[in-house]
Amino acid sequence: MKLSYLIGITLLIAFVALIEFYLGWRNLLAPWRALPYSLVFLAIILTFISYWVRAVRLYDYFRDDMRGVFTACFKLMLLHNFFNNMLPMRTGEVSFPLLMKRYFDVPLMRSTLALLWFRVLDMHTLVLLALGITLRPWAYAGAACLLWLSVPYLLFLGNAKLLNYLDANPGGRPRRVLHKVLSSLPYSHSAFWRAWFWTVINWIVKLGVFVWVLRLFIEIPFTAAWLGVIGGDVTSVLPIHSFAGAGTYEAGVVAALLPFGAPAAAAFKAAVNLHLFLLATTLLGGGLSLLLARPPQGRL
Repeated sequence: MKLSYLIGITLLIAFVALIEFYLGWRNLLAPWRALPYSLVFLAIILTFISYWVRAVRLYDYFRDDMRGVFTACFKLMLLHNFFNNMLPMRTGEVSFPLLMKRYFDVPLMRSTLALLWFRVLDMHTLVLLALGITLRPWAYAGAACLLWLSVPYLLFLGNAKLLNYLDANPGGRPRRVLHKVLSSLPYSHSAFWRAWFWTVINWIVKLGVFVWVLRLFIEIPFTAAWLGVIGGDVTSVLPIHSFAGAGTYEAGVVAALLPFGAPAAAAFKAAVNLHLFLLATTLLGGGLSLLLARPPQGRL
């Protein structure tokens, strides 16, 4: 067994045992029984809308490869989300290029670089949304957000200029490899802005739903809940990450809530229940993916 998987399993078991010893799973899950089924169902539907938006971003980015088979694209996105949320140490990310190669015959390097670009946009958007809700006065918040907004666009412009230079000055193998790498990133202004637009929409929907769910379990200000949800998501990039993110996700949420005066025990209970909601939608998405069709083999 790989060391990363062994560490992941150990962390998961320790986390489950810790909750049972200090809180008790029955006590922790009790608030769910008081929630109306219609409310929980609506939260799940809204979360799946964010999944759909992520699939639209993927479909649009690879429009030439996926044209006419959005269902297969949605299936791939749900599978990648499942592996990414459930496997330890970020190993689930590997599923994306493998699935892209298997379903759409997209070269591994191209899909890997696209995934890296998506992650840059995701982290950029999370920071943007955190800045927008925390900085005061509003003039400072607006100025900081505008400055931060320029970062991915400057990266895009730098990529385009370097590509133009390599087109005009072809060289040996290193330059050809670099050209191939850069060509896998956004190739036009419209492609860049569309990817950025769908990224922002996805995170506004997802964070909005998760903030709502978190506040069902603890009375905290909207700003605190917003940063708590962002804190949980940011932990997904940590190198130490157990199966299903058990423990690390909760640590990110609680760390963001404590400065707002939230009681540590209440914050931890709410973070665990939010994480359980995340895992439930992940499992539902994984199950749904099994019902969706793969792209017809004849189109590859």
